[in-house]
Amino acid sequence: MARKDSEHQKMSMSAMFRGKAIFKPLNTGRIDGRVACVREWVANIFFYTKNGTTIMIDAGYNYARLREKMGWLDIDPATIRHILITHQDTDHVGALEMDSERLFKDATVYIGEIENRYLTGEKRRKVFHGLYRLPMVKMDNKKMLLKDGDVFNIDGIKVECLLVPGHTWGHMVYLIDDEYLFTGDTIWFGADGGYSFISTLAEDNRLSVRSLEKLEANLRARKRRIAVITGHTGWTDDLDFAFAHRTEICKPFTKKYADPEAPYDGYVEDDDTEDRARKVLLKKKGAQA
Repeated sequence: MARKDSEHQKMSMSAMFRGKAIFKPLNTGRIDGRVACVREWVANIFFYTKNGTTIMIDAGYNYARLREKMGWLDIDPATIRHILITHQDTDHVGALEMDSERLFKDATVYIGEIENRYLTGEKRRKVFHGLYRLPMVKMDNKKMLLKDGDVFNIDGIKVECLLVPGHTWGHMVYLIDDEYLFTGDTIWFGADGGYSFISTLAEDNRLSVRSLEKLEANLRARKRRIAVITGHTGWTDDLDFAFAHRTEICKPFTKKYADPEAPYDGYVEDDDTEDRARKVLLKKKGAQA
């Protein structure tokens, strides 16, 4: 998706979802000493830092303010050498596109082998119940293709790959150092807990629900604290909250799913400021918040 397409999506999605209280992105800031977040309109991208290495998780929109907001977190784009991609939707890979600023042109991109078929053109991404095909994404970064269950190490950082198809055919989530799960568009947090992600944007909603069931069982079997970090609706370390409604699909035009704490229009970023990014930790959701 080119820069002009990202801007078009901003306008169209803002008009469509304004007032629906569906998107509640985190503002730019830090969850803790290891995880930092940049807000791009309604989407969040994340950075995980340990032992002097910073890994980026997802690459957001083709977004003009990315370098600026990374600066609020004292992260230099030139230091990013590894980018984990949950899925190839335009709000998760935009900074890698050929007409972007190419801030990360030297980084290796890690993506599921099934998801990579969207990038090669073998598959076309469809939304709104298959009625609309998204533009293809074009990038030329070096890629590392991943499979479900792969575990690898980046400079002492453990990365485990878990396949959760449904939103896209090859959606991958990443468990880092057994403590932080980056879920992309697998889970949507409402005021009363987690649901399967937005119905109109899924390739297969029933498959999404089955994937969540499998993911919950996997996490609970580990019997440890895990931060569940979403791409659009915040984070929690309360698994009961995260999977409270995992068999139910978020329907964005139904009042039941509206979060009263969500902004009227998530594409308006007036409350995302450098002062807050530097001073305030990003609050978690859930009963233990």
